[in-house]
Amino acid sequence: MPEFVPASRVTRIKSSPSVAAAARVRELKAEGRRILDLTVGEPDFDTPQHIKDAAIAAIGRGETKYTSVTGTPELQRAILQTLERKTGQPYTPAEITIGGGGKQVIFTAFMATLDAGDEVVIPAPYWVSYPDMVLANEGTPVIVPCSEETGFKLTPEVLAAALTDRTKWVILNTPSNPTGAVYSRDELAGLAAVLREHPSVHVLTDEIYDEIHFGAEPITSLVAVAPELKDRVLVTNGVSKAYAMTGWRLGYAGGPATLVAAINKLQSQMSSCPSSVSQAAAAAALTGDQSFVRESVAVYRERRDAAVAGLNAIEGLHCATPDGAFYAYVNCGGVIGKTTPGGQLIANDEDFTLYLLDAASVAVIQGSAYGVGPYFRISYATGLPVIEESIAAIEKSVLALS
Repeated sequence: MPEFVPASRVTRIKSSPSVAAAARVRELKAEGRRILDLTVGEPDFDTPQHIKDAAIAAIGRGETKYTSVTGTPELQRAILQTLERKTGQPYTPAEITIGGGGKQVIFTAFMATLDAGDEVVIPAPYWVSYPDMVLANEGTPVIVPCSEETGFKLTPEVLAAALTDRTKWVILNTPSNPTGAVYSRDELAGLAAVLREHPSVHVLTDEIYDEIHFGAEPITSLVAVAPELKDRVLVTNGVSKAYAMTGWRLGYAGGPATLVAAINKLQSQMSSCPSSVSQAAAAAALTGDQSFVRESVAVYRERRDAAVAGLNAIEGLHCATPDGAFYAYVNCGGVIGKTTPGGQLIANDEDFTLYLLDAASVAVIQGSAYGVGPYFRISYATGLPVIEESIAAIEKSVLALS
């Protein structure tokens, strides 16, 4: 019997490093090891009760059938209101798409727009899935390193240099996974000035963490800063992070009607529609009591401050203070070139993360997975005692290097 041969789109991508790290942690825990897990990119809180109640009520009403590809009227209204509040611009039902998580929405957007040779500008550090999503859909990722000196953010000069006549998309993720970086109004205005000179370039803004921010002002969307670019911007978001609804799998986007129609056409042949029950829950999340968001952000801030202070007290490590999301991106350049007690050389950030897992039982993700080393990412979407114990274990392991 002939061996199965995967399609080329499968062989040109890799599995998600964050998913792989989480799987490794589960394996070690199954072996009986106690692991301090700082890899998980999801809130450790439960979904708020009023959101769960809305889902239960929907089940009780028999709302368990197919919905329109574009979602229920209730969820459409909630998304339209949310997009207008965040961007300052009105959207119509023909300009929104709803999918099984923000990840599916982004993937389908690339599927709907990319042909072989089309380029997608991806600032690094980047969310691990962006390059592989582009590759899976025959596009060409153009990785643009952004240094710690610029706050890990794309500058107008760097953007202008990266654009070519083959550029189809630019990705902006604010707040950022993995760095927690947030673009200010002025920074977005600078990027918008470059984009105005390139009318064929579209922008995908991934704003999934926009409710988790630590500044005095709300996160600003590119569309709010440059409304004249609205017809070239796909604003993607979802309920996973802000409302602790990762398993509900509900994402959405607002963008030009022609693009949205293409995405929805693909969606109709993929999964038809998102879960009807999840849609009821998402509508309740977007329109209901927002106190959970405020309270959880206050907790994240406390954890962030403890994590950053503790990591910066360790010689050889340095961590900029993130402005949003629940991640910190830690510079470990000061330990590269050192040797473990067992005589192994720490040659790069992956070596260091493996050393931490072995010596400290602390699981983190290497910065090279996000396109820029030598760093590692921690998630502080976990309890303060775990964070404090992890930092103490990291410090002990670093002190053991020679």
